[in-house]
Amino acid sequence: MSLVIDCQSHIFPRDYAELLLKNRGGLRTTGGAGVYLIDYGTQRFRLSLDDYSPQRKLADMDRCGVDISLLSVNIPNPDLLDEELAVPGARICNDAIAELCARHPQRFAGIASLPLNNLPAALDELRRAVCELGLRGVFTPSHINGAPLDDPRFEPLYAECAALGVPLVLHPSVPTWGQAIQAHSMIPMFGFMVDTSIAMLRLILGGAMERHPQLIVVHPHAGGVLPYVMGRVVEQTEVKRRGREHITQSPRETYRRVYLDTVSPDALALQFALDFAGADHLLFGSDHPWVSIDVMLDYARAIGCSEAEMRKILGENAQKLFGIG
Repeated sequence: MSLVIDCQSHIFPRDYAELLLKNRGGLRTTGGAGVYLIDYGTQRFRLSLDDYSPQRKLADMDRCGVDISLLSVNIPNPDLLDEELAVPGARICNDAIAELCARHPQRFAGIASLPLNNLPAALDELRRAVCELGLRGVFTPSHINGAPLDDPRFEPLYAECAALGVPLVLHPSVPTWGQAIQAHSMIPMFGFMVDTSIAMLRLILGGAMERHPQLIVVHPHAGGVLPYVMGRVVEQTEVKRRGREHITQSPRETYRRVYLDTVSPDALALQFALDFAGADHLLFGSDHPWVSIDVMLDYARAIGCSEAEMRKILGENAQKLFGIG
């Protein structure tokens, strides 16, 4: 029987939450005793560690029929922390995930967090996380403490991920331009989707995807807005010849390598994601505990496709991509 694998599932270690309290830079955290308020300046999020309980996650997985969850630590990523906290923060995250995976090897696999504001340290932690801890990918925020993903300083990261065969798993962070959409809770509602799309487009137009043809990227939330506007992107680059300074092929062709997850609670969006990317490049995800697993499973299973294609979406693609099972 095919496995059901949740490719976007989050935890939050208590030690990492406590470390956030020590940060004195732009990101400020208050609270304690398992409940925290994380303030990005333009956006605040309440964090309750009870929501991220591994016991709750396992119970929800059992209830919904999910065999394996691919765990990552939710935002804020360590690159947003003060320099002296970033490396310890990443190690706390990765050790916590590795410990859970060791305790439940049939139920959990892990994604690494890196101190990306310190690239030499990030590369060291990447190798430790993958080669010693057995983690399967790299949690990559939509910007790295304000720096775009096509900044040349991150080129060694992409080269090392390609060499190790571990995917970059994009994830939203509060946008640097969040003030423009701060009203009406539009940052998490809409800004997250736009920011990951900008990040993905920068990886393409900046040439990183072409320079590293073995680099694997997962674009969450059904690709944000990028699949929907890809026709315009291609018209700009291929007809008007704009934005081609670092690329030789159509962005659409490059984007065919990218995997999309199904974290979008909308039947039309997921059907379009299938039509756009194909069943070989879709991954089931729930965004648990932010979204109920059963809700996202119902949406995924409602996609109009064959049984063989559904098996790929729900688990087979993830098994191959992340080396699970």
